[in-house]
Amino acid sequence: MKNYMMRNESNSPEAMFQNVYDKIFSPIFYDENRSWMKTDVKETDDQYIMEIELPGFKKENIAIDYEDGYVTINASRESKESNDKFICKERCVKCSRSYYVGYIDSSEIKASYEDGILKLEVPKENPNSGKKGIQIS
Repeated sequence: MKNYMMRNESNSPEAMFQNVYDKIFSPIFYDENRSWMKTDVKETDDQYIMEIELPGFKKENIAIDYEDGYVTINASRESKESNDKFICKERCVKCSRSYYVGYIDSSEIKASYEDGILKLEVPKENPNSGKKGIQIS
């Protein structure tokens, strides 16, 4: 874990070494920007249940969109201006993340939000739903 209580002098040798160290030893596929919207996905026979962490956001500031097989979650909150001098500030004001769920009827997606957890119930893609056989007479 990073030590954010170190000196806030970006030109100091310690700060330069720490930045290089963080880049070299961070996991290859780790994206720090994705750590704010952690998601658990459960599978049942006919749907996926997604539980997405959005602590501190109000329900009315969360938007869920479906387009071209992707569910996109957008969340925002007001930024409080302050004259305080922060050593570190990690709380996001806006965040967005997309999930591929396949081509489904978006009216069947159910959403609820409680205690900072957005719960989505997404039906599984039915590959036969768009194709209809033609009977030969």
